[in-house]
Amino acid sequence: MSERFKELPEEKQLSIMRAATEVFAKYEYKKASTDLIASKAGVSKELLFYYFHNKKDLYLTVYEYVKQIITEGVADSRLQEITDFFELVTYASMKKIKILTEIPYIMDFSIRSFYSDKEEVSDDLKKKTREGIGHNYNQYFGKINLCKFKDGVDPTEIFQMFIWIVDGYIHEQQMRNEPLCLDKVGKMLINWTEMFKQIAYKEEYL
Repeated sequence: MSERFKELPEEKQLSIMRAATEVFAKYEYKKASTDLIASKAGVSKELLFYYFHNKKDLYLTVYEYVKQIITEGVADSRLQEITDFFELVTYASMKKIKILTEIPYIMDFSIRSFYSDKEEVSDDLKKKTREGIGHNYNQYFGKINLCKFKDGVDPTEIFQMFIWIVDGYIHEQQMRNEPLCLDKVGKMLINWTEMFKQIAYKEEYL
């Protein structure tokens, strides 16, 4: 985030971020109009690029803005107290689904940024996504009770499987050109959580 942008009043920062989130959520990166973003934010295009070096800088700032919204919404005090792996997965997933459902354009932007390919921002987004997943696991799953797992079971591999499951559902819906149903994602995760728990936990913890 540029120093010039950070010097703006918070209300103006939010106005620009919300406008940019909406436009980048609706259109792929190349077709997303900075003229439209500026118009929706109530600033001139020249002023928009006074605050940001270029379109890529603006996009990556929006990415961090969206990530912060999700992180602040999910990582509450209750999350910090949970030590059971599967309880933590369920709690965090349901909180994230609630955020994606309630806040406009967050879900669409998140999906577009996650699946960005062969765009100017794609390499940066892939790097940020990899780093973000690793950071989130280390930060929020660092206190889980590993004693509950059967010998030879690696919780990081189960965590990755959850990511693949959701990724597979999103990819399938995109192939069918059908909208995502977050309620279905939530129910699917609950079912898979119970299945993985039966496989991964020692009998006395089931």
